[in-house]
Amino acid sequence: MVLYFEAQFLMLHHLAIQNFALVDKLELDLSSGMTVVSGETGAGKSIMLDALALTLGNRADAGTLGAHGDKTEISASFDVSENKEAMAWLANHDAATEESECILRRVINKDGRSRAFINGVPSTLADIKTLGDMLADIHSQHEHQSLLKKDTHRKLLDEYAGAQDQTQQVFSLSAQLTVARKRLSEIVANTEEQTARYQLLSYQLEEIEKLGVKTGEVVELESVQKRLANGETILTSCQSALTLCKADDGEAAVDRVRQAGNLIAQLEQPELKPIVDMIQTAQIQLEEATQDLEHFCMDFDLDPGRLKEVEDRLSAIYELSRKHRISPTEVPALAAGIQAELATLQDLDGESGRLEEDIADLERQYQKCAKKLSKSRQKAASKIQSSVTKQLGSLGMDGAKFVVELTPRSASEFHATGLEDIEFLISTNPGQSPKSLNKIASGGELSRISLAIQVTTASTSRVPCLVFDEVDVGIGGATAEVVGELLRQLGTEAQIICVTHLAQVAAQGHQHLTVAKSSTKGATTSQVTELEDPARIAEIARMMGGVDQTEQSLAHAQAMYLAAQGAA
Repeated sequence: MVLYFEAQFLMLHHLAIQNFALVDKLELDLSSGMTVVSGETGAGKSIMLDALALTLGNRADAGTLGAHGDKTEISASFDVSENKEAMAWLANHDAATEESECILRRVINKDGRSRAFINGVPSTLADIKTLGDMLADIHSQHEHQSLLKKDTHRKLLDEYAGAQDQTQQVFSLSAQLTVARKRLSEIVANTEEQTARYQLLSYQLEEIEKLGVKTGEVVELESVQKRLANGETILTSCQSALTLCKADDGEAAVDRVRQAGNLIAQLEQPELKPIVDMIQTAQIQLEEATQDLEHFCMDFDLDPGRLKEVEDRLSAIYELSRKHRISPTEVPALAAGIQAELATLQDLDGESGRLEEDIADLERQYQKCAKKLSKSRQKAASKIQSSVTKQLGSLGMDGAKFVVELTPRSASEFHATGLEDIEFLISTNPGQSPKSLNKIASGGELSRISLAIQVTTASTSRVPCLVFDEVDVGIGGATAEVVGELLRQLGTEAQIICVTHLAQVAAQGHQHLTVAKSSTKGATTSQVTELEDPARIAEIARMMGGVDQTEQSLAHAQAMYLAAQGAA
């Protein structure tokens, strides 16, 4: 039975490659659904995928450089309008665009050093790899194989179970527990030190409060001390000045000013009137100053007892400030600071009690949420095992058994990912114990296992662009046709890019690209061309094994193509 689906999903829509390996320059627009890439052996079919892998964060070296120029430049443009996770990441890193587009760009110099950019913003390789994992997943025999990571197994299972919110809640509770436990440990570990600190501060505060230094007191005392210490000199000088201003022999300053004013006033000269006014003003001010000076001298008290009292008080304050290595004026502020720290230390016992209660409550919440998550995982694991095993059979892996192993963790761990460790296992032959994927699966088997998992989890997977390199290695005939149909089916849920050497797979593509080598002036390059009818049919005929294409081979290829596309 031929399956036909109308593919609408588009994620990776443009790939630009310049001076990479055998590619001089390439501008490639990609379609939604399933895109197949074919070509002769050695034509460089995987070059395009290798370039894409670099934009997703793979490490680069000078060996990637092409024959023209001193740098390689690759950019991949993604539509992320439907990818909430990627949109959130871009927004959090100030790299979002109004067009909901994400352009990853890598520039590799001839010395092997590279630069990475996200929407034109310089980025680290770690950032571009983190974001790249949200955009596309390359399944091949190269290093970009997320299926070998146990963390991927957990994420796929949780997505399939629809338990992302539960997973996030468990993670959040675990993080809160870690913080609370760390704080409690710090309090317990520092109890003796805190007790000693409390006793020291209590003694210091008692000493400061006993002295009772007030704000501004030091400045006031220093002013009083200075006045009392120089009292005799001050009083003598003031009395002498008073004598000069107010003498009884007619030579006083006030009298002389008065006389000067009278002499000038008697002249009755209009131009001297301002001068007379100024002299009269000076006379009035001098008389007032003389009165004030007289009162000061009368009230001034030479008090040796008061001087000693002030100096003793200042000495005590100075000694305390030296002890604490502060300015004398800072003593009141020191007391306030000690009081605040004592209040904090007094609250540690209360904080410790509150933390113990919080931790107990968080542990109860964690256990409740984690157990709920475990039930969701167990239910989903049973379904995904059955579905993937069934898909493996249709992909030519009869007798293979797919297992989702949930290994319980200690309940006291309160692990960030829940109560169990999750790993996908595979038994490729009947009677064989299931083992880790990276220990038992060959490259071709791993691609088919990946395909079976992706078909099963397609509707829940967070990665919207799936790339398969030589997914059909080691298969043929009816199995190859099933692989093609599954990839096309998967293309309704995600964008699929598949490098293939099988006509049955190529016929299923919504878009067909072919890679060919060409030589110009002794230089060999790879070129990628998008095929349309009837060139697609001719390529399918070539892939079917016809060295010399005949009407019969073309007719066979056309029949396969039309059947796959749902037109026959």
